[in-house]
Amino acid sequence: MIELRNVSKRYGDKVAVDDISFTLARGKVTGLLGPNGAGKSTTMRMIVGLDRQTEGSVTVDGAPFRESKAPMRTLGAMLDAHAVNRHRTARNHLQALAATNLIEGARVQQVLEQVGLSSVADKRVGSFSLGMGQRLGIATAILGEPAALLLDEPVNGLDPEGVLWVRELMRSLADKGTTVLVSSHLMAEMALSADHLIVMGRGRIIADAPIDEVVDRFTRATVRLRSPEPDALLRAIRAEGGSAEASPGGEIAISGLPVERVGELAAASQTVLHELVSHHGSLEDAFLELTKDDVEYAPTSTEAAA
Repeated sequence: MIELRNVSKRYGDKVAVDDISFTLARGKVTGLLGPNGAGKSTTMRMIVGLDRQTEGSVTVDGAPFRESKAPMRTLGAMLDAHAVNRHRTARNHLQALAATNLIEGARVQQVLEQVGLSSVADKRVGSFSLGMGQRLGIATAILGEPAALLLDEPVNGLDPEGVLWVRELMRSLADKGTTVLVSSHLMAEMALSADHLIVMGRGRIIADAPIDEVVDRFTRATVRLRSPEPDALLRAIRAEGGSAEASPGGEIAISGLPVERVGELAAASQTVLHELVSHHGSLEDAFLELTKDDVEYAPTSTEAAA
């Protein structure tokens, strides 16, 4: 279990993390989201002990990670997949880590096969593509079969097969009881991978909840329909307190009423429907709504520049 209690981090006058608290339980994939400059990377660095918090406490299994006597078994991390000696081979890199962390040598080959690098294990890391480097970073993180796993942008540079593999890897590890914290800017992938979300903005936590709860709370469900003669139905919808907005393609978006009630009103008004669907907001919609006031590096709009 990973716990942060009233943690702040300042660099001079700059507050990177502002009094945050959260607990990461075993067996869950938790997504750490936020716009650039939100404090995500600083938070991860404090968990692994690369940065010291200015205030508060950060513990992994009840103690600071720096004090762990078996660090790679306690917590595996990939914060920078390129932090590898480019002149070493992938096998040499993993063997050195295994030897210095009392991990059996056979585990190196197991991990190389697990991440799909066994065929290039004896090539120098400097010749690796971005995706291969990501796979080696993940191999390093899981080498010690850790109780907790931190991954920063793990699918960066991976092809669709690789993205699916990372998703399934995180899910399988969580199902075995591993605590998984993953940071990503890919909302669609996070929606498929995470059980729980922690959303940060300007160093603060602005949401800490299951992913479905975040989406339901910060998006608005709508009903979309197409009909050759919708007037009677639209009058009935407005009489019930709903609102309707037509699109250029002939589709009508209804808000304020559930899809079941719209269907009932269509039947009562004898309206022919060519299409009737319920549209739920996405994680991306929820994220943009949540962080709209916390984007530190927002570009100037085209209209404003003109």
